[in-house]
Amino acid sequence: MLKLGVNIDHVATVREARYRGVGHGEPDPVAAARLCEAAGCHGITAHLREDRRHIQDRDVWKLREVVRTRLNLEMANAPEIIEIALRLKPEIVCLVPERRLEVTTEGGLDVVAAEKALTETRKRMNDAGVEVSLFIAPDTNQIAAAARTGSQFIELHTGKFAEEFQPAEGGNGRARTELQRLVAGAQQAHSLGLKVNAGHGLNYINLATLYQVPHLVELNIGHSIVSRAVYVGMETAVQEMLAAMQGYRG
Repeated sequence: MLKLGVNIDHVATVREARYRGVGHGEPDPVAAARLCEAAGCHGITAHLREDRRHIQDRDVWKLREVVRTRLNLEMANAPEIIEIALRLKPEIVCLVPERRLEVTTEGGLDVVAAEKALTETRKRMNDAGVEVSLFIAPDTNQIAAAARTGSQFIELHTGKFAEEFQPAEGGNGRARTELQRLVAGAQQAHSLGLKVNAGHGLNYINLATLYQVPHLVELNIGHSIVSRAVYVGMETAVQEMLAAMQGYRG
């Protein structure tokens, strides 16, 4: 069964637009996480960025108290955040690149260039009982390097596919090219013993086309669900996404 991890970052984005630096405010991402779990999701994802632009430290500690499924902490491979993760002990961390000017995480990790550092962090996390995923593009060299780090998972960056997808055309040529890259990447990762997650830009419309990608364990989806929740509520938005995911056959 394909699992759904709901990324609640953008709930905090809305809160911080009005209440930044106050230490409280609405909407509460922790309350949103409770609703997502009540609706049947399989995990909660939150990105504690170095610049704290949305999720705050208090959020992740409260999430650790209340999440009953699986807490996935997205994070940069940065000393301060590593130390927080080792104390927090989420079930899994997903190491991602961070750039100050980006609106959301763009592009995947350069595992080839940072293989030694990522391997060391992977060891520290595993020693603490935390699994490790690396957020990477479906690139042959990056996937091979991810396997060499000893990480348990990769998360394939689906952003290029999502950007090129044109629903009226059923996906144009560029989208099909990106889809084939994801298919090949998933096959390579699986052959190397890596578990395969995917995320970035996935929504209720492009999801069915993504199902051509084999070996997927979990999808991490945030913006589309939070956007839909504005109209129908968080629980219904999650349930609709779960229903859309029933078509996956691996």
